[in-house]
Amino acid sequence: MSGTGNGGFLSPAGISPLFRHRDTSTTVQQLRPFRRFSVFASTEKQHRQKSTKDGRLTLKDYFEQSVELITRSDGGPPRWFTPLDCGSRLHDSPLLFYLPGVDGVGTGLVLHHERLGNIFDIWCFHIPLSDRTSFTDLVKLVESAVRLEYSRTPNRPIYLVAESFGGCLALAVAARNPHIDLILILANPATSFSRSLLQPETLLPFSTMMPDQFSSSLPYLLSLLTGSPLKMVTAAIGKRLPLEQLFGKLFHDTIAVSSYLSVLSDALTAETLRWKLDMLKSAAAFANSRLHAVKAQTLILASGQDQLLPSREEAERLRQVLPKCEIRVFDDSGHALFLDEDVRLVSILNGASFYRRGRRHDYVLDYLPPSPSEFQKVYQPQRWVEAATDPVMLSTLENGKIVRGLAGIPSQGPVLYVGYHMMLGLELAPLVTRFWKERNILLRGIAHPMMFTKLREGKLPPLSSFDSMRIMGAVPVSAPNFYRLFSSKSHVLLYPGGMREALHRKGEEYKLFWPEQSEFVRMAAKFGATIIPFGSVGEDDISELLLDYNDLMNIPYFKNSIEELTDEAVKLRGGTVGEVSNQDVHLPILVPKVPGRFYYLFGKPIETIGRKEELKSREKADELYRQVKGEVESCLDYLREKRENDPYRNVFARLTYNATHGFDAEVPTFDFTKSP
Repeated sequence: MSGTGNGGFLSPAGISPLFRHRDTSTTVQQLRPFRRFSVFASTEKQHRQKSTKDGRLTLKDYFEQSVELITRSDGGPPRWFTPLDCGSRLHDSPLLFYLPGVDGVGTGLVLHHERLGNIFDIWCFHIPLSDRTSFTDLVKLVESAVRLEYSRTPNRPIYLVAESFGGCLALAVAARNPHIDLILILANPATSFSRSLLQPETLLPFSTMMPDQFSSSLPYLLSLLTGSPLKMVTAAIGKRLPLEQLFGKLFHDTIAVSSYLSVLSDALTAETLRWKLDMLKSAAAFANSRLHAVKAQTLILASGQDQLLPSREEAERLRQVLPKCEIRVFDDSGHALFLDEDVRLVSILNGASFYRRGRRHDYVLDYLPPSPSEFQKVYQPQRWVEAATDPVMLSTLENGKIVRGLAGIPSQGPVLYVGYHMMLGLELAPLVTRFWKERNILLRGIAHPMMFTKLREGKLPPLSSFDSMRIMGAVPVSAPNFYRLFSSKSHVLLYPGGMREALHRKGEEYKLFWPEQSEFVRMAAKFGATIIPFGSVGEDDISELLLDYNDLMNIPYFKNSIEELTDEAVKLRGGTVGEVSNQDVHLPILVPKVPGRFYYLFGKPIETIGRKEELKSREKADELYRQVKGEVESCLDYLREKRENDPYRNVFARLTYNATHGFDAEVPTFDFTKSP
């Protein structure tokens, strides 16, 4: 295959300024080293101007780029290219091979290029519509590139991100290379093609009887089934643009879609259709026959509204067959999952803990902070907690003065926030949200390992239930993770009472269940971390505990369920004694109340810098530990006493205030000008 010296990805007869060509040999036996080509700077600038506010391109960009690839294609063999709209990568970023669906265009990740390009070296596979390379030869082509890159960086994983037909290709490569550290991200893989309506024996007779009508209408039918045009409409409406701008956007989007479908209908002849369908059939059979050999870590992304393949059922089947497989289901998405503007691939990888740059995932070093739009997506389902409880957050300045807001919180880390865990952790959503919005601080919560791994499948919630917590920076509790967080100057959120405190019994509200050992003090002192004790109250103002652990254990059905749940979860504090060691997993039954209000008080910062040697003494460390615990209890007592004088503690009083002062107005609270 010929390269081009002026920045194209195709031969001189078909140059596109949107992509960098990855120059390879056309043979499947051997690949020459890849070369990068320079590009026109103006093209990249122009491309950025088309992106959305958070750096993402749109479906309109996808259709326009696809048209350019199809119309400028020289009809040559499959090849690799890198999109220009990828950002600057992190150090030691892993390689990502994108394997497209049966269309073969290779632009299916266009909505994700900007974010993916910051953390991956992206190579996209392009298979021209007129190409007739067999499936086994395509497998060898991808395999050759994978093996070559593995030989260069054997300590870094290689990602195969694929959809539909590409999923079969990825599974086949993984089955043939179990020794390579591959991570498969498969969206609606076509391994279920035998159960699809798109069978050759069903479609091809129509193409024979009505060749002209069939060829021209098929692309439109497939596009509607994938849901892409409808997604363009709903996405435009969801942006709440002025009516004139909305109609203008829909008009231009419609032109882009029509151009794409027109070009595709011209290129997709009956003979090409027959080849593609036969290719799908052979690909599914090839991949399914070798699933037993796949050892790669795999994440299946399944669409709940896939009209082309039974993807949800296939995801469950593959999870049972593949040894290291997780699934995520997107109920409202169609077959073209990566073209859904509500789907953010980087956020999915982050939430599932599937991004790593080494042999093992590092919850600190491999963590990717959410973008503003990703934060909003996580925040929206939790917004009701903040709306219902209108949290009052108070912090303490260095001189001891209490102020409303988070002015007393240090900007620079490392900082350790140590506090009381409300029932079911109800205080978490407003706490993390307020720190992000008011101070641009991301709290890295120390969490129970059950949110990251399970000993076995059973009654525990699926790991996907905790994806939002991982997206917002939650880390499984361990000494190495503590060390890495402090060394990276993070703001760390710790609840020493853990599960026992968050699942307390009747009459135990605001009681601390801390272990005897000063677990965190010396680690904080080692890095000179600032410790901020805090209290949060309000759980008894929004719900009443009807059945607690003791009540449930007296009911045989619930007792058996608790024992099963506990047996599935990773154990903590096995060597401790007393109530804090009771880590039985259960869900207490609560009765909601008319919402009251949440209150938070962050105490005066306690500095440990310069005290490293002093706090090596167990006696001194225990003394500081007791001081922090006492400060948390003082914060709780202060808030419980003061809230009695808050005229707006009740939700109806707050609504009345908002009705007269505006719903953006800050609702007053008790007098906090005096120190506790």
